[in-house]
Amino acid sequence: MATTRDYYETLDVDRRADGDTIKRAFRKLALKYHPDKNPGDKAAEDRFREASEAYQVLSDAEQRARYDRFGHAAFQQTQGAGGGSSGFSSAGFEDIFGDIFGDLFGGGGGRSRRRHGEDLQYSLEVSFEEAAFGCEKTIEIPRQSPCESCRGTGNREGKPRDRCADCKGAGQIRFQQGFFSIAKTCGRCQGTGQVVTDPCGGCRGAGSVRQQKSLKVDIPGGVDNGTRLKLRGEGEHAAGVAAGDLYVLIRVAEHQHFRRDGNEVVCDVHVSFPQAALGSELDVPTLDGSVKMKIKAGTQSGSLFRLRGRGVPDLHGYGRGDQITRIVVDVPRQLDPRQRELLREFAEISGETAGDEHKGFFDKVREKFG
Repeated sequence: MATTRDYYETLDVDRRADGDTIKRAFRKLALKYHPDKNPGDKAAEDRFREASEAYQVLSDAEQRARYDRFGHAAFQQTQGAGGGSSGFSSAGFEDIFGDIFGDLFGGGGGRSRRRHGEDLQYSLEVSFEEAAFGCEKTIEIPRQSPCESCRGTGNREGKPRDRCADCKGAGQIRFQQGFFSIAKTCGRCQGTGQVVTDPCGGCRGAGSVRQQKSLKVDIPGGVDNGTRLKLRGEGEHAAGVAAGDLYVLIRVAEHQHFRRDGNEVVCDVHVSFPQAALGSELDVPTLDGSVKMKIKAGTQSGSLFRLRGRGVPDLHGYGRGDQITRIVVDVPRQLDPRQRELLREFAEISGETAGDEHKGFFDKVREKFG
């Protein structure tokens, strides 16, 4: 890899920082060290690439989870013969930078920003347990896929596309304006750097056709409502450019017993008055099945009990949360004569008078003071 520094240290963020915090940290460093602002400064260029590499990993939920578990070793298997990881090219850095700042800055080496097909988003509902422990889902996506007739080139019989004469294949036309290099997408080739000269009859030169695509999606354990998973290259296809990405937005269905608070699971357990007063051993539902839990005599309604390690696994591999069990004491709505008699006796022994709520204030004063 280009760097061995810890990615969180590189961006100067906490390991639990959210996506917006990471993005702001990278933007700050990119503005400071971008090659256009530091021409000829090798140290600034290295710092920019280092920050870009860190952001590329930490801004992607799947890659971040791998990095949190295995560090830099998670990506060493993808290293090429040149010693650098194939997942981290300088062109990729410019893509990231362009995603945040647009096309205001050109790449330090004069390379145009890579274009790609349209990104797609799919909303996927999973159960509470599937979100907690992870699962594999199969989804159907209607999208633009490469045309089989022309093999995605847009030219008849798959002939290669010609280089655009206006931008000379760069995909962008650049202008120098004061301190900054401004890049404008080429209007003729729409930024691809190539043009169709002999349109395919199957796709009319588009290079893609509408198809239904079946995809398997690995849902990592610990996802929550709003978690967005990125599937690279599974978006729309367009002739002459890389395919877009597919973003899977997770929706977690409500559960009959459990609620989620971060990595903790909250569960209400209803008990009777005798159980709360005398103490009891309860069967408590958890994500791992029912477990036994003792409550002591005199437990009050609303009391909280913590079951350690029974919560949701952390998405980034930081262990597992706890389950918070809240005791709810139920008051019976109907009593038979014997139950009513026993409760009245209990009230008298306790120095209480059953039915006091039906007496007026002055009646209670007269009884007390005679």
